[in-house]
Amino acid sequence: MTKAASAAAKDLAVAGVSGVELAWADNNGIPRARIVPIKGLATAASQGVGVTSLFAVFDSHDQITYRHAGLSTPSGDVRLVPVIERLRRLAGQRALAWAPVRQVAADGSPWPYCQRSVLERQVAEAAQQGYELRAGYELEFAVAPAGSPDVVSAPGHPGPAYSPHALIELDGFVAALLHDFEANGLALNQLHAEYGPAQVELSLRATDPVSAADDQLLARQTIHAAAHAHGLRVSFAPVVSAEAVGNGWHLHTSLWHKGRNVLAGLPESSGAGYVAGLLRDLPALTAITAPSVPSTMRLRPGYFASAYTFWGVENREAPLRYVPDSELLGPEHANVELKPSDASANPYLALAAVLASGVAGMADGLTLPDPIAEDPGTWTEERRAEAGVRRLPATPAEQDAALVASPRISAVLGEELLGAFRAARESDAEWAAERSAGEVIAAHLWRY
Repeated sequence: MTKAASAAAKDLAVAGVSGVELAWADNNGIPRARIVPIKGLATAASQGVGVTSLFAVFDSHDQITYRHAGLSTPSGDVRLVPVIERLRRLAGQRALAWAPVRQVAADGSPWPYCQRSVLERQVAEAAQQGYELRAGYELEFAVAPAGSPDVVSAPGHPGPAYSPHALIELDGFVAALLHDFEANGLALNQLHAEYGPAQVELSLRATDPVSAADDQLLARQTIHAAAHAHGLRVSFAPVVSAEAVGNGWHLHTSLWHKGRNVLAGLPESSGAGYVAGLLRDLPALTAITAPSVPSTMRLRPGYFASAYTFWGVENREAPLRYVPDSELLGPEHANVELKPSDASANPYLALAAVLASGVAGMADGLTLPDPIAEDPGTWTEERRAEAGVRRLPATPAEQDAALVASPRISAVLGEELLGAFRAARESDAEWAAERSAGEVIAAHLWRY
């Protein structure tokens, strides 16, 4: 790997690259990074770059919580080791290249708090059972002029939603996104003006889970850089206003066995167990895929954000929206969309939890209840109870209870990482308890 890093560094230096951004996401979904000079890339690949182990217990407001026993003092160091095969030159930041990292202990041994390693382990375990996952993200974000305190008082585009002329004012930004995504090796399906205030959505082509998580981080960097170059800023926050729809980062997945998409033909196909596994663990999954205090504000009935535990076929109120195959699209198109997912989720942990939950549903031979085509938010409590439809966790305390109640999701993280993750969530909840909803929304607006 050192030889490959040295060769890559020489090529990048000739192309004018001065440094490499080593990136990861913390337990709040917030990207963190260190930049090394291009001449230091080979050393970083062999020895890593030192950082404090306390990044695992940062909360969403950069406060360090010491309440997790495993990381309860300021002592300790870990190494960031770049994944050289994922090294990319940044089209929108020409002096920089980018690479995701693994976090290892100071002696080079595995570190239990490394989120990327958690996903890699889960992928390997699924492969032993004959399963492969394909995953792709839809990213929603709101656009505002640079320096704007919010996106409601100074929206970056005037709408209307889904209109071709809504984005004309952002034409340069859109052109940069199309160019930079391709140059950065990101396969873009499409982009458009979305429903929320000044909202844009783009989707990434499905790939293997680890690449999908890497791509999500690189996509954020690409979008931020393109926005900055055009006098804009973007908010990936789960909610940008108490009244408006929020930003979801919907996670589409399909499960493959011996080259066949087992989700094709649901609910009769064998892949029913995968979706049933997600449904069984949905409250705990949501604690990983939509874990912030603003996440719970977003998951409201009637906002296409999902608030109840059920699945449906092309039902945009469903937290598990099945997208079927067809004669036109072929069996490879079938997938399930997890809608209670947003930028505050660590993408590696989100995908690891989804994969483990779905494969467990297959192993346990779970069956699916009938799909629901309506919005259960319009039903009575009695009708929801009869249908087995429950409210998703609506507070940090409810999310935490759901997380620890699921042996499958807890096991994915492991005891150490689970403890650090819960400590960060508890710190966030205590911070938010002393503030109004408006203050909470404002504080998260530009964090991701």
